[in-house]
Amino acid sequence: MRTVELSRKTAETDIALKLNLDGNGNAKVDSGNGFFDHMLTLFAKHSKFDLEVACKGDTNVDFHHSAEDIGIVLGEAFKKALGEMKGITRYADTTLPMDEALILTAVDISGRSYLSFNLDIPTEKIGDFDSELIEEFFNAFIRKAEITLHINQLAGTNSHHIAEGAFKSFAVTLKKAVEIQQKFKDEVPSTKGVL
Repeated sequence: MRTVELSRKTAETDIALKLNLDGNGNAKVDSGNGFFDHMLTLFAKHSKFDLEVACKGDTNVDFHHSAEDIGIVLGEAFKKALGEMKGITRYADTTLPMDEALILTAVDISGRSYLSFNLDIPTEKIGDFDSELIEEFFNAFIRKAEITLHINQLAGTNSHHIAEGAFKSFAVTLKKAVEIQQKFKDEVPSTKGVL
């Protein structure tokens, strides 16, 4: 089982997280923000990763530190759970419709951190969540996970649908990328021999 349990405590946040890449999509999330709880819960559901997150953050300031630090811990857990990455599919992409929104994500579990983020979210807030923090979360995740991630909005006008489409598309893409190819289960998918 590719399972990791991590914690991280700073002056701004106190986070405990469990991640199982070979789960059933179960989630227990308390990020401190209802909208972000919703995004992380549907991320778990559609990736089929089991995810538990508990975050106590300085939300009296705003939600920036919590969103970023959850991305950091989740990215670190993701990388650790993959281990040597033997047999993983490595590359994957998904074009996912969410009502009028259409989001394409593509990933390379490459050992190289790169984010191309092209969402045009029309409102500054979704509920009480700052829309710009979606990019902050993904940036934090890819830095620690050491993956290349492209997120492209092909259509969409509703902020909630665009954000939800992005998290769902990301989830489905990661699910495909971490899938073990049994025929190559002892091989690292790289000519270098390591990722």
